[in-house]
Amino acid sequence: MGDAALYHTTVLLKEAVDGLNVKTDGVYVDATMGGGGHSREILSRLGKNGKLIAFDQDEDAWRNKPEDNRLIAVPENFRYLKQFLKLHKVPQVDGILADLGVSSYQFDKAERGFSTRFEGKLDMRMDKRTTTTAESILREYNEQQLHKMFELNGEVRNARQLAKHIFQNRNKGGLNSIEAFKAMIEPVVKGLPNKYWAQVFQALRIEVNDELGALKDFLKQTAPCLKPGGRLSIITFHSLEDRLVKQYIKQGGWEEEATDIFGRKLSEWSLKAINNKPIEPTPEELKENTRARSARLRIAEKQ
Repeated sequence: MGDAALYHTTVLLKEAVDGLNVKTDGVYVDATMGGGGHSREILSRLGKNGKLIAFDQDEDAWRNKPEDNRLIAVPENFRYLKQFLKLHKVPQVDGILADLGVSSYQFDKAERGFSTRFEGKLDMRMDKRTTTTAESILREYNEQQLHKMFELNGEVRNARQLAKHIFQNRNKGGLNSIEAFKAMIEPVVKGLPNKYWAQVFQALRIEVNDELGALKDFLKQTAPCLKPGGRLSIITFHSLEDRLVKQYIKQGGWEEEATDIFGRKLSEWSLKAINNKPIEPTPEELKENTRARSARLRIAEKQ
């Protein structure tokens, strides 16, 4: 599976890399190497003294690693950004790119358990070195934890009813495979089954991989790790991610901004949005790759 095109069609390729304003001798981070599309594009714009540091926690992604001595490979979750930049003696970089989508390869590999289209185990681990799977969560979470997960991570309409149903029926063999799980929850499916299952699977995948926690950890480190004038370029695929990215770019966190008694901000925030509205795929790109339809790109610059 060395062919990166089979692994994943890179979304918003030119737009995301254009957003970095690549300097030929700069140092850049691809926080989610995946199929290597963004990494290759960044490398193509770098001169011989440029550097790219690429992160990916999924061992399958490294089959796509560009053979280039300007690339430093970090087989870890991007939530350890600062730690590994420090390890490689690069405290600050000129740009950071992240594509938060699950790769087509992960969706299309039945045994990874990401897709509702294939029979397989309820796995969903991005990093196979970890032990928490979708099945273990469904077996071990109490009813309240299940309810919260489906409501917050999947925005499932009847999250409470679904959680109760799973909690009461999970010992009857419904967690042994994807098809068994879909059959088990069929009595509580609301609306279009495919859309419902997609929301349920999204909720599980986010929980298994602590995606929102990892994203928050990563985002908090991006501004300190950027040089003044450095760019942050992030592609999201659902509203939960996009909201976190938008708020971070706007105010540096997710709590209410601290203000004085006159409502003035207590501290100046170092990032400035380059595009107030997210950049979306063109009709041409959507024709080529329907999976790009929910992609949103936000770009910011450190002042």
